[in-house]
Amino acid sequence: MKKNSLTTAVVAGLAGVAGFAGLANAVDLNPDGLGQVLIYPYYTVNKGQDTMLSVVNTADIGKAVKVRFLEGYNSREVLDFNLFLSPHDVWTATIVAKGDDSSGGKLITHDRSCVYPDTAGGENIRTTGFSFRTAAFDGGYAPFPKDGGPTDVTRTREGYFEIISMGDIVPGSDLYDETLHAQGNGPNGGVPSCDKSVIGNNAGGYLVAPTGGLFGSVGIVNVAEGTYFAYNADAIDGFTDTVLFSGSAQLTPSLAQANHLPAGGAAAGTRATAYVFQGGGSLVQLDYANGIDAVSAVLTADHIYNEYTVSSNIGSNTDWVVTFPTKRFYVDKYYVGATAVAPFVEVFNKESNVEIGINVYDQEEGHGTVDDDISPPISSKPNALPFEVNVISWLTDTTAGAPSAVLGSKLRPNIPPYADGGWAALDLASGDAGHALRQDLNGKVLHGLPVTGFMGYSLVNGNISGGVLANYGGLFRHRASRLCTQGDVACS
Repeated sequence: MKKNSLTTAVVAGLAGVAGFAGLANAVDLNPDGLGQVLIYPYYTVNKGQDTMLSVVNTADIGKAVKVRFLEGYNSREVLDFNLFLSPHDVWTATIVAKGDDSSGGKLITHDRSCVYPDTAGGENIRTTGFSFRTAAFDGGYAPFPKDGGPTDVTRTREGYFEIISMGDIVPGSDLYDETLHAQGNGPNGGVPSCDKSVIGNNAGGYLVAPTGGLFGSVGIVNVAEGTYFAYNADAIDGFTDTVLFSGSAQLTPSLAQANHLPAGGAAAGTRATAYVFQGGGSLVQLDYANGIDAVSAVLTADHIYNEYTVSSNIGSNTDWVVTFPTKRFYVDKYYVGATAVAPFVEVFNKESNVEIGINVYDQEEGHGTVDDDISPPISSKPNALPFEVNVISWLTDTTAGAPSAVLGSKLRPNIPPYADGGWAALDLASGDAGHALRQDLNGKVLHGLPVTGFMGYSLVNGNISGGVLANYGGLFRHRASRLCTQGDVACS
């Protein structure tokens, strides 16, 4: 066995035993669910639903993190702020609708962990809640031009969000003391002072490079219907070796700032390494000049797989959430100008399409004889996903403008089911003559698109005794395959 292959096999074995904890200075998608960066692939307030969220700090040290919410069309920011987690702290909040279906979303929390700012624009995050804002896409915020997408507040009703570690809090510092929850009032009675050190840029002087240890979860609940869809956040570890602090009202830190300190004293931010498992279980190291490519690498799949059920006998429907959490850095004119960057092919102007392949199967090896096509044509291309967040609905009713059946999404392409139950594979690599991430510094190429998401299904049982109606729901993350090539051969 070649030395490189042997080394890879040994590292892969260690990774299988201990997650990725032993792989220093490299971006990885931690299968154990702990990391420096958390990506939550979907939130919604449609269909009478609320989105409840949490982030947990498992570490013995406090952390300063950026919390950022992004709408689903083009990932324009709708809200961000700084959150300070003390050791072993949990922060919870809920995204709710401000009013009827013509209103936007807002975030409210009763958690006492330090947030800055906690008041803005006449609102308080713990009393009125923070309204999601439209300035980043309606022309009201100078750095961002309008992008051709909707400009009204309903654009904020669904999307996704991310939490990025900016730094660990130095024990014994003013920031540590002011964010530590003073105990003595029984369970959930701890309250921090949240004094001047959390304000503005003051916290930056009390931070060191962040470690990992964050995890998070979401529950999408519909009280009226009695459904609850829950998932764990994706955890990216090894994201940064340096402090990435910024004050409030900043677009940084972002996923584009992945970095590690190269050997030999090279400057921070000049290189980012990613570790990715490819088919067969081998571990591949990829070295990028652009931090965003390292983050995209650990999310890239050439296919995603999941199931569907649409049986009228059990009142079932299925939605697939397909989110591209780094897409904006490749298609938004604010970041790339007039030309999209691989693996994406269109800059965003009302939409940014990526063509995909669709293969639908029933539960008995049968393959779709229907026209496996995305419809109705909410995009300008067939078989294309046009947004950052796409909620594929498996409906026989393809009425244009109808929301998805499970989550009530307006970001809804449709795939007609072949049978009342089965599975499907979405080919993310072959469309548009091929999707592939920019090659790394050693000529390695990952094929496909950076993606995350899940399948959610609902069941309605109207036959319970006494006329009681029962609703049920389930959620399952997508499965994925990965393909890496170096020249004409598989990566090693």
